Amino acid sequence: MSIAESWDMPETRQPLVPPSPPRASETMTALKRMALIRESMIATWAQPAYEEDVIQGRFLGRSSFIINNPDAIRHVLVDNYENYTRTPAGIRVLRPVLGEGLLIAEGRAWKHQRRTLAPAFTPRAVAPMIPHMIAATDETIAKLQGMSGGPVDLREAMQRMTLEIAGRTMFSFEMGRHGPTLRDFVMEYGARLARPHFLDLLLPLSWPSPQDFSRARFRKRWTRFIGSLMAERRAAGKNEGAPARDLFDLMDAARDPETGEAFNDEQLGDQVATMILAGHETTATALFWSLYLLALDGAAQDQLAAEVQGATANGTLDIERLKFTRAVVDETMRLYPPAFLIARAAYAADTVAGLPVRKGDVILIAPWLLHRHEKLWHHPNAFIPSRFMPGTPAPDRFAYLPFGVGARVCIGAHFALVEATLALAKMIAAFRVELIDNEPVMPLGVVTTQPDRSPMFRITRR
Repeated sequence: MSIAESWDMPETRQPLVPPSPPRASETMTALKRMALIRESMIATWAQPAYEEDVIQGRFLGRSSFIINNPDAIRHVLVDNYENYTRTPAGIRVLRPVLGEGLLIAEGRAWKHQRRTLAPAFTPRAVAPMIPHMIAATDETIAKLQGMSGGPVDLREAMQRMTLEIAGRTMFSFEMGRHGPTLRDFVMEYGARLARPHFLDLLLPLSWPSPQDFSRARFRKRWTRFIGSLMAERRAAGKNEGAPARDLFDLMDAARDPETGEAFNDEQLGDQVATMILAGHETTATALFWSLYLLALDGAAQDQLAAEVQGATANGTLDIERLKFTRAVVDETMRLYPPAFLIARAAYAADTVAGLPVRKGDVILIAPWLLHRHEKLWHHPNAFIPSRFMPGTPAPDRFAYLPFGVGARVCIGAHFALVEATLALAKMIAAFRVELIDNEPVMPLGVVTTQPDRSPMFRITRR
């Protein structure tokens, strides 16, 4: 039974339908599609992609399949996941900043990394990191209190806050000195090198594209910077015999449970880069979109603020009682999944959804499409947090993929959900959030689901 059939809670008011980009024309030319991919992949999908189980097409001489069928998604990402690898274009874009870390690695290298890192991201291991999250959030709120009533760029504030949380949970030191440099790296790469060019898509991975030379120069500077952070953390030492105080302690001490192998410095640097970048940017994006939606939906914002007040005792916030807050985060990631696209290339021939797939064919599983699919969701374009509240039918495991699914599900999912839920709760408990202008903010699909601009908010103390 689909969610559209099973979820039928009565609404006491018309749900918010936030602005979204127009659907692409079904007759769009290949050249037009190529041009749009650089600006936003989301803009290339036509209405049938939101209605059909499978969309089959051709792109640069290869067959491509957009898969929206949960059973077929299970086959690709779970049952036969070893047959599907990252696409060459995806590797070109991600490798310069993530190296051979967990998000890029394949085969035995990936299995070694996953086994080794897994103990560092269990709920038990994440719990000692929560004070770092709360401290950085409280400091952000204190700074924003001086801006009450005036225009505030909450997107930038969330990026700085999640970067601070990433630095403290990774290294136990504040990112005040290093934050601007890290943000410069992120902004530089996003503006110049993260958008795929035609040759990135056309050339085999063994043939460097013109952009690859610029990416290689960037990587040299980037790895030196990450190495300097690791050196500073090691110089601070650690208390022998004491529990790990941060993720670096856990990752540095981690050993593959099967082989006893540890990470060398280069491998550890790639894992550090992966966790800092993937963690802070995606969580900042989810928090921005959550605040944007709550600014548009005052009733939901009031409900969340009331829940936080009831979940706070003696100044301590009980995250287990933040059911609606968590539902807002879940619904935000449905409408604006930080990772909007999962692209895989077939290593060998297969059959998916009854269709033959040849070696080299591309499988696209797009959470952006899947989460707004008209067969799978009731009011798919509306903001309805109650669909994720306890007691409502859970979505199909393969219809809701904010963190992926299967063996390669995001290892930091629990960490990210705890961080986003706590930060959103504390922000809305401290401030009423409103938008200053009425111009719609449109999502763009470029690495993450980014806003096309940073709108100005007005925040007032509660």
